[in-house]
Amino acid sequence: MLTGVIVKIAFVFAMIMGLFAPLMTWVERKQSAVMQDRIGANRADIAGITLLGLLHPLTDVIKLITKEDVVPLGANRLLHLISPLLAVVPALISFAVIPFGGTYQLGEGTYNLVVADCDWGVLYLFAIGSIAAYGTILSGWASNNNWSLLGSLRGSAQMISYEVCMGLSLVGVMMVFGTLKLSEMSHAQDTTFRLLGFLELFGWVSVLPWWVDWIRVPNWGIFLQPLGCIMFLTAIMAENKRPPFDQPEGESEIIAGYFTEYSGMRFGLFYTAEFVEVVVIAGIMTAIFLGGWSIPYLSTQTIIDGVSSVIGTSIATILCIVLHVLTFWIKVCFMIWVQMGLRWLLPRFRYDQLMDLCWKNMLPLSLANIVVTALILLWIDGMAR
Repeated sequence: MLTGVIVKIAFVFAMIMGLFAPLMTWVERKQSAVMQDRIGANRADIAGITLLGLLHPLTDVIKLITKEDVVPLGANRLLHLISPLLAVVPALISFAVIPFGGTYQLGEGTYNLVVADCDWGVLYLFAIGSIAAYGTILSGWASNNNWSLLGSLRGSAQMISYEVCMGLSLVGVMMVFGTLKLSEMSHAQDTTFRLLGFLELFGWVSVLPWWVDWIRVPNWGIFLQPLGCIMFLTAIMAENKRPPFDQPEGESEIIAGYFTEYSGMRFGLFYTAEFVEVVVIAGIMTAIFLGGWSIPYLSTQTIIDGVSSVIGTSIATILCIVLHVLTFWIKVCFMIWVQMGLRWLLPRFRYDQLMDLCWKNMLPLSLANIVVTALILLWIDGMAR
């Protein structure tokens, strides 16, 4: 049991910190270059080999490691030291409850591809995500810099405000799937539903053509809760404080915001935290709204039964595990691409527009989404009886 948990932790940590985090700066530069019809990062080289600019993340790390670590006069040295850790650690441990595969029976053992399969996984994400706000607040206050303090005030107001909408936007999904457990949500999405199946409630099925039963859609959260999906992505991107929600670190207004007085690897931790959070956001969106590890129209049992007669049940299960893990990370890459596209597509909001979007638009919509979802579920339950 302990060995399995350690292996899963090592795998997730290697994927995030060993693969995605180093590549994120390259992805951000290259995707912006493609969108703006430029070449992008291509200068760093070893013996004339540039590898499409992939050496730039390595040079960034070398620069940060060798850069002097300065603590400003009058700063609170302890809080100035631990604030970057409060920013990056919650981002890393958030992935503990995100399933990157399903539950599989292999031999006499049962394998569940999630580090911590908690019954309260969604609440865990909210609780851990709220800790990151302390890193933002304390870093600005501890720096003894007015611009840093202003950035931390902006950041705390923004993060606390959007936490409300972020939580409410997921209530509809919790109601539909009837659980707070992310692994159960992913399992529930490993099926399809008839797009016109609701017509059974009116007794119209007998007059419809037989082929209507073939019109099926994956049972993904994005199809069951489209408004909740859009609002959750908006709210969680605002939580991450990246463009177009980067008011706490607006360079044109307050230098660099709450981490103005940070240099070296302390600044590097803030920098890393933002990119790790992009990956975590992609993982959460995948698990809740994009079917998690499931392959559309191919359930776990369908894959195993389809090839087990040729290669055996054990090999078929291993093949299914590989396909599901690859599917999950492909969806994560897609959501990273979406976030990067929005980052370069939309201009920065004014701060009053940012707050208005939260309290005057998203909050009423999220409450309305909860009420409408509840009424529909009650109506379906009543008609089914």
